[in-house]
Amino acid sequence: MSRTVGQTRADVEEASSWLAGRVVRTPVLRSPVIDELAGARVLLKAENLQHGGSYKMRGALRAVGRLAAAGHTGVIAQSTGNHAVAVALAARQHGLAATVVLPVDAAPTKVERARAAGARVVFAGTAVEERVAVANGLSDDSGHPVVDAYDHPDVIAGQGTASLELIEDAERAGTPLDALVVPVGGGGGVAGGCLAAAGTGIEVYGVEPVGCDSLARSLVAGVRVPVAPAPTIADGLRPSCVGELPFAIARDRLRGVVRVDDDEIAAAFRLILTDLKVLAEPSGAAALAGALRLAPVTDRQRTVGVVLTGGNVEAALVARLMAPRSADLTGEGAAA
Repeated sequence: MSRTVGQTRADVEEASSWLAGRVVRTPVLRSPVIDELAGARVLLKAENLQHGGSYKMRGALRAVGRLAAAGHTGVIAQSTGNHAVAVALAARQHGLAATVVLPVDAAPTKVERARAAGARVVFAGTAVEERVAVANGLSDDSGHPVVDAYDHPDVIAGQGTASLELIEDAERAGTPLDALVVPVGGGGGVAGGCLAAAGTGIEVYGVEPVGCDSLARSLVAGVRVPVAPAPTIADGLRPSCVGELPFAIARDRLRGVVRVDDDEIAAAFRLILTDLKVLAEPSGAAALAGALRLAPVTDRQRTVGVVLTGGNVEAALVARLMAPRSADLTGEGAAA
C-alpha cells in the first residue's frame, strides 16, 4: 500500500470520475426544522441510501477495483461492519474472493450482509487490534492484500467523493458550503472531506463521540494519541487510534473537532428519522449532532454540509433510540 501524504483534491476528483455510474449519487436533504435548530442552512448528504447502506462503498469499490486491475484475486478486510460489507460487495462485483474479519459482537445484520455478498466471515475478539492481527495473518497466509478501513489512500479518496458531491451540489443550487461536518472513526472520511474541500475556503469539522476522541487529542498533542474507546451507540466511531495517513492529511486542514455524547447522537437520530423520514445509523447521525453543537459558534456561516455516512442499524436499536427515556442506549446492535 502506498504510504503517501501527497494526496490532493485531484485524487478525489479522479476517484469521483471512476466511481460515476458505479455508486449512487445520493440526494442532498434539507429540513426547515433542522435549519431553525442549527441557525443555518443545513444540507445533509444521504449516504445512508448508498449501495451497501453506507459511504464505505465508495472507498471499498475504488480500492478493490484498482487491486483487481493489478491482478489480485482476493482481498481481506477488517471492521466493525460497514467497511467489511462494502469490501465484500466490491469484491463480488470484480470477481474477487473476500475474507472479512468482524468482532464477535458484530451486528447480525452486517454479518448476514457480508455473507450474502459472498464473503468468508472470520470473528476475532472485540478490539480492533485483535481484528488487525487476524487480518494480517490471513493476508500472510493467502497473499491477498488487506484493504484497510481508513488508512489507505484509495479508501480516503473514495470516501472523499461523498463530500465532493455535496460541495458540488451545493454550488449548483446556489448555496455554496461555508462548513462541512463529517463523523470521525479512523479518520478516512474526514481526511477525504479535507481533500475535497481543499482550495474552496470551506471549513471542515470532524465529530467524535465523547471518550472516543483520538483525533481531537491527537490534534492537541501534534502526534497520534490512542484511546481506550468508551461505550457509545455510534459503534462505527470507536477505533482506538486515528489512522496514520488520515491524521497526516487532516492535522493542518481541519478547523476543529466536535465531541458529542450519546444523548445528542440519539436526539439527532430521532430528528433525522422523524423530520427527514430517512434512517441514518447513530454513527451518521453524530455528524448532525456535531453540526447542531457548532451552531452557536458558526452563526456567521450560512450553509453547513453534513455527511450522513450510513444507515445500517439493528431494528432493536432503532426501537430503543425512538424511546428517548430508555435507560440503556448502548446495548448491542449499534451501527458500525
